[in-house]
Amino acid sequence: MRPRRILITGVSRFLGSELARQLAGEPGIEHVVAIDSVLPAGEIGAAEFVRADIRNPLIAKVLSSVAVDTVVHLNVVAKPTASARAAIKESNVIGTMQVLAAAQNARTVRKLVVKSSTSVYGSSAGDPAVFSEDMESRALPGGYAKDASEVESYVRGFARRRPDVDVTMLRFANVIGPRGDSALSRFFSSPIVPVPFGFDPRLQLLHEDDALEVLRLATMRDRAGTYNVGGAGVVLLSQAVRRAGRLPFPVAVAPSLTGRLVRRLGVPHFSPEQLATLLHAPVADTSRLHTTFDFEPSFSSAQAFDDFVLGCDVAPVYSAASVTAAEHSLTQLVSSLAGPRA
Repeated sequence: MRPRRILITGVSRFLGSELARQLAGEPGIEHVVAIDSVLPAGEIGAAEFVRADIRNPLIAKVLSSVAVDTVVHLNVVAKPTASARAAIKESNVIGTMQVLAAAQNARTVRKLVVKSSTSVYGSSAGDPAVFSEDMESRALPGGYAKDASEVESYVRGFARRRPDVDVTMLRFANVIGPRGDSALSRFFSSPIVPVPFGFDPRLQLLHEDDALEVLRLATMRDRAGTYNVGGAGVVLLSQAVRRAGRLPFPVAVAPSLTGRLVRRLGVPHFSPEQLATLLHAPVADTSRLHTTFDFEPSFSSAQAFDDFVLGCDVAPVYSAASVTAAEHSLTQLVSSLAGPRA
């Protein structure tokens, strides 16, 4: 079914506002309604912005008045500020329940696209090397991952109650790029990056342009199902630190103490929960994305990170030239100390 009237939630962030702008310019799209409780992050083009909280049941009136046929739910987010955890959970879970209830009662709705996360697979030392869409977490996830798991369970319930609606669930790896803002991008924007002592975690990344294209295709095409979405390969944390020109700071303390230490180092928005998740970050199999969804990301994980670094406003603490100069100076020093050869 080709959409004509689309509702998008979560447009206060980059992905939502840019998707609204792109979809509003698609041929055949009659109306795009962009909803959030705060103003969009960027230009939304011809889309109509409605300032509303998705936790409010009044969202049902928006769906009915516009005769929405496609709902794109992007308002499930991770916020690392521990003090706001209850409010974030309420927005993620209760907000999703209200959106799904409104969509269930709107007989014009024929398609639902939901942005989820590979964090639903959890993060523990006993996890498999790679997760497919049919696998489940071996340990009960907490924090944002728990929110995402609850959201997915509600979406599956919606799909059972409304079998006439095409439901697409997109489990995104960590989204990164030069334009968006995330906890991970802020983490690597700090001059000093805390790294877990004795571990070198794998990072599967998704470039923001590929994330946008997947969302656009999921909205414009019939691609019902659940899909892992991420760039090819992984980047080791140690590699990412070097590519970003940052200074690694090994830490081997409890997550709560690490969180306080990280804030002292200038990374105030990376929570202890996220640091613990980083230690055993899940890596997802994207075979179904290629074969069934018919999409190949343009950026690998390494390329996505490099593009983020190139567009990052924070200058590297050290560059390749400075490392080469330091090596040359060290070589000269060693040679002078060794003295002339016999």
